[in-house]
Amino acid sequence: RYFLVGSNPAETKYRVLKIDRTEPKDLVIIDDKHVYTQQEVRELLGRLDLGNRTKMGQKGSSGLSRAVSAFGIVGFVRFLEGYYIVLITKRRKMADIGGHAIYKIEDTNMIYIPNDSVRVSHPDEARYLRIFQNVDLSSNFYFSYSYDLSHSLQYNLTVLRMPLETLKTETTQTRQESFDIFEDEGLSTQGGSGVFGICSKPYEKYVWNAKLLEAVRTAVHRDWLLYIIHGFCGQSKLLIYGRPIYVTLIARRSSKFAGTRFLKRGANCEGDVANEVETEQILYDASVMSFSAGSYSSYVQVRGSVPLYWSQDISTMMPKPPITLDQADPYAHVAALHFDQMLQRFGSPIIILNLVKEREKRKHERILSEELVAAVTYLNQFLPPEHAIIYIPWDMAKYTKSKLCNVLDRLNVIAESVVKKTGFFVNRPDSYCSILRPDEKWNELGGCVVSTGRLQTGVLRTNCVDCLDRTNTAQFMVGKCALAYQLYSLGLIDKPNLQFDTDAVRLFEELYEDHGDTLSLQYGGSQLVHRVKTYRKIAPWTQHSKDIMQTLSRYYSNAFSDADRQDSINLFLGVFKPAEGKPHLWELPTDFYLHHKNTLSLSQTRQSYTYWWTIGVLKHLPLPFDEVTCAENRRKLTVKKFHKYEEEIDIHNEFFRPYELSSFDETFCLAMTNSTRDFMPKNVGIDPSPFTVRKPDETGKSVLGNKNNREEAVLQRKTAASAPPPPSEEAVSSSSEDDSGTDKEDEGAVSQRSTPVKVTDTGDNTKITENVVQSTKDVYGVNLSDIPSEDDLAIYARFVQLGQSQHKQDKGSLQFCSKCPLDKVINLIPISSFSQDNIYEVQPPRADRKSIEIFHAHIQAGRGNMQPLGREDFLMYREYIRNRYM
Repeated sequence: RYFLVGSNPAETKYRVLKIDRTEPKDLVIIDDKHVYTQQEVRELLGRLDLGNRTKMGQKGSSGLSRAVSAFGIVGFVRFLEGYYIVLITKRRKMADIGGHAIYKIEDTNMIYIPNDSVRVSHPDEARYLRIFQNVDLSSNFYFSYSYDLSHSLQYNLTVLRMPLETLKTETTQTRQESFDIFEDEGLSTQGGSGVFGICSKPYEKYVWNAKLLEAVRTAVHRDWLLYIIHGFCGQSKLLIYGRPIYVTLIARRSSKFAGTRFLKRGANCEGDVANEVETEQILYDASVMSFSAGSYSSYVQVRGSVPLYWSQDISTMMPKPPITLDQADPYAHVAALHFDQMLQRFGSPIIILNLVKEREKRKHERILSEELVAAVTYLNQFLPPEHAIIYIPWDMAKYTKSKLCNVLDRLNVIAESVVKKTGFFVNRPDSYCSILRPDEKWNELGGCVVSTGRLQTGVLRTNCVDCLDRTNTAQFMVGKCALAYQLYSLGLIDKPNLQFDTDAVRLFEELYEDHGDTLSLQYGGSQLVHRVKTYRKIAPWTQHSKDIMQTLSRYYSNAFSDADRQDSINLFLGVFKPAEGKPHLWELPTDFYLHHKNTLSLSQTRQSYTYWWTIGVLKHLPLPFDEVTCAENRRKLTVKKFHKYEEEIDIHNEFFRPYELSSFDETFCLAMTNSTRDFMPKNVGIDPSPFTVRKPDETGKSVLGNKNNREEAVLQRKTAASAPPPPSEEAVSSSSEDDSGTDKEDEGAVSQRSTPVKVTDTGDNTKITENVVQSTKDVYGVNLSDIPSEDDLAIYARFVQLGQSQHKQDKGSLQFCSKCPLDKVINLIPISSFSQDNIYEVQPPRADRKSIEIFHAHIQAGRGNMQPLGREDFLMYREYIRNRYM
């Protein structure tokens, strides 16, 4: 047998799973549902070890040996032989949302469960195993123990704030059954010692291991079920005069109709589209962790292929294969199913930003535009006008080629109108200063205003043909506009506007470029070809050669490796299930029948051509149906009652572990991009605000990001008091931007030294100091007038004379005063006893008696003389021990 022992992060409570290895093809798992203490689990494993030895009393061969240590179970999978278990063996912390850690899977391990004695081998098993492992779980798969990554922050916090009256009507289970190691934050009851905890079902569209957990979902306690998402997760720290604001970007890739670029286009018969990704930007003040007390804001937008039946034939080996519409859909059946899903999850209005080409010599992309316009027009006939789907066509490629038009200015106008219609989520009401000084743009903002803050209603859905380059730039501009509103709502800026070339926007742009590159690699096989800088027309000349290489990489991937990747995804997601007597995966001519279920069986219920939405959705618009309080949504929730001293309810103890010795490796494991360290210029006298517009060559990265400028970086730190200018353009462009990560880390370490060990020769030093002199405006931020007035000069002269007399008195009094009185010298009494140059009187602060006692006790504790504990200390410690270990 295999025994799986799982614990909570504090390692005080345990669960045990028993997996039977005698069954050759079936999965037999026994979960006793009991919660063990550390002592009990040791005794259990000791008894198992003793009972499974070959001879009683024999110590040489242990009856129980540790096979692997892991951080979670991805799932169980079976091909043609027995089951495998997939375990996470290495993880890395990527982000933190309100004390809830988000991890990236770094490495996994597949273990074959049945024993060798009962194994029935099959010749094709090894090939299926190789195809399954072709899905690299160490690239962009994420999980969290306590935060639901498949839902948006708005959904998670809306569910947590559900009225208590609703919760009290729910049936609560027994104490033993209701225990949960990784519980979300709870809700205090009125007057009692109990706390309600809520857990919701994950949104299966964005869960990638749902099929792998299907075999054990009903057999084991839900603490064992760890749901993973695929996409992107990045977090950066925006420092606003020392106040830490975390900017997080989470992208969830849909597991429905998933695949590679040319093999998955359009939509399937259930309304799921190819390359569908939900991107959420979360902004919160990191100085307060709790969801209930902190300030949190989020904005969601979606990308996805055009929701029609269309494809491109790659057998022609053309860079741009012709677009063909596979099925006629006069009643927009597949588009109706797709937009119905969106209405349920996001509410109204749904805004479509279509970026495909409108004017072409040969009709190519325009085929999609014409069909999409017809579908939206048809569906809007039956929706109420206030909830109609908004369609915005904009030929981005045409505007990019035009020299007269600025692409990003036009996108900014579209972004402003979109954010005004949808609004965004924030969990605190409008600040009083925004009521005192109302802003026109803020007052026009849409969404739903509630007593606890604002809700986003509706969503922007952006698409081009591939939903990669053009889409990422458009999403960045909308995200930048929403970020300004989010910062304004948290009281961090005075106007909801953000300018390009500020530290905040540069940080956000870098986050979005990483996001775009990651999503492009997953779907298209290469990084982004056209970036934000390309559309701003400020990209360096070296970027063109990189773009060509990315285009070639994308073409190679699409032509030669996409088919294998598609087979792996189909097997991993359970779209194809191997079975005896069925054709093998590599024998199928196409996977069309796997993704379109209506080709194999006719559905019993036919959807209405006019009432194309789900019943109940229209009644709650503009609010999303998934977030309203109704019987159907309540069935998705698990409500449990806890004692208020349970440690998993206390997010502070869970995150900070105040009673344990802190490890620096764990505390500082999350290395975030920092606006002050990575983007702010290193010159003295520069405005430290991340919302100040900088020159293009004035960022921290351009000063410190080069191999050849290491000595210059050291010199800049050495002569920082003299405010050196940034290096010349020749020096900046002398080295490539794509240096290795280790070099950048080394430079960061060098540049942060306060006193460098060695500087250059004196000859070089004199050259440097000649260029160091700057105007007072650059150094101090203000212009000093050329000539002070006569009154100011007279006052200053008297001040200098006073200081000189003071020095004469202090130096001469020791020598001359004892010998002869000097009547003509004014006897100035120093008013300060601290130093001769200080002319201000300083009094030491007075401390009260209690503070002095605490300080003395602290000094004595440092010497090893501990104070006797009082009654309150004993009671507090006893309560802690009782709640933690008993």
